[in-house]
Amino acid sequence: MSYSPADSLRTVTLDDVRGAQKMLSGVARATAMEGSRHLSQLVGAPVHLKCENLQRTGSFKLRGAYVRIAGLLPEERAAGVVAASAGNHAQGVALASTLLGVSSTVFMPQGAPLPKISATREYGAQVRLHGQVVDETLAAAQEYAADTGAVFIHPFDHPDVIAGQGTVGLEILEQCPEVRTIVVGIGGGGLAAGIAVAVKALRPDVRIVGVQAAGAAAYPASLAAGRPVSIGNPTTMADGIKVGRPGDVPFGIVGELVDEVRTVSEGELSTALLLCLERAKLVVEPAGASPVAALLSDPGAFEGPVVAVLSGGNVDPVLMERVLRHGMAAQGRYLAVRLRLTDRPGALATMLGALSAIDANVLDVGHVRTDPRLGLTEAEVELHLETKGPAHCAEVGRALREAGYTVID
Repeated sequence: MSYSPADSLRTVTLDDVRGAQKMLSGVARATAMEGSRHLSQLVGAPVHLKCENLQRTGSFKLRGAYVRIAGLLPEERAAGVVAASAGNHAQGVALASTLLGVSSTVFMPQGAPLPKISATREYGAQVRLHGQVVDETLAAAQEYAADTGAVFIHPFDHPDVIAGQGTVGLEILEQCPEVRTIVVGIGGGGLAAGIAVAVKALRPDVRIVGVQAAGAAAYPASLAAGRPVSIGNPTTMADGIKVGRPGDVPFGIVGELVDEVRTVSEGELSTALLLCLERAKLVVEPAGASPVAALLSDPGAFEGPVVAVLSGGNVDPVLMERVLRHGMAAQGRYLAVRLRLTDRPGALATMLGALSAIDANVLDVGHVRTDPRLGLTEAEVELHLETKGPAHCAEVGRALREAGYTVID
């Protein structure tokens, strides 16, 4: 069905979600539920990971996009659909449209990662690059819809989309019927709202906790105000939940059915992504790792069994490299240090030998000799080191000072 202002008042029900589940049979995967020994030990109760990062297109977005497009009238399908997205929603709309035989145009920011642009095209959409930020891209897509009659497919602010995302909640109850807490990332709110509708209807005792990045946390202010509130310039590496204003439709559901919304820092997101990769052997994007970040930041706050929803795994390799380094630094396993030494032959080799003796792995070396702050016989060296944790970092600093080097904090 097409969207109208009345849809913002339409309630999403358990029957809607069950209908979406039937519609998605053979289209979306019932993704795996993996146990996490490390997180279970930390929380003191079983923790399971709902792996939507292994969904077709790499995220949960296919579910809502397919249900929304499948519900269009024949004349609306004939006009095609249009969407705006930096990644996951773009791919979900592209594949859903192709499966349903509907033409799709997806507007993406000019700085969108190349792998996401390529994947969206391969799933069958015509990609148009416009704008530097998603708001500009969104405006272009809406203008295109007005000019051509194509149906705009919103990433979260529509009842059909929420019903589709709610099928994740039904799967959680089927796979882990003893669940007591579900932790899920929140951007616009479509996934959290859908899960809440399904789960609370069947298991009102289950606690649902939403997680936002601290730099893009529109929900706490909106819930306090009792209406969706825009925040200026949301900033986070987690582009999947980087939304400046809650959707009208999901906001009402989240306010009624989600028990708590927490925030996590960029460092906690990096650490969580690293943990998913190292311990669970799962590639997860920062937004998908947000529930794990919440568990790591306050493990005693969650009654188990806990299900953490890994909402997506579409992470740009360049971002992955930066995030992993950030996560290693947050864990004390990556150390950047500057020091001064006497500028003479063999001095650098001697210093590197001292680091080797304490098992510090040198990743990068920067050597500066021409700086007015340096003495005539001095050189400054910046080292990037891989270490074994905070205690080893302290040992490295102590060993360098004891060897006579001036360490610059």
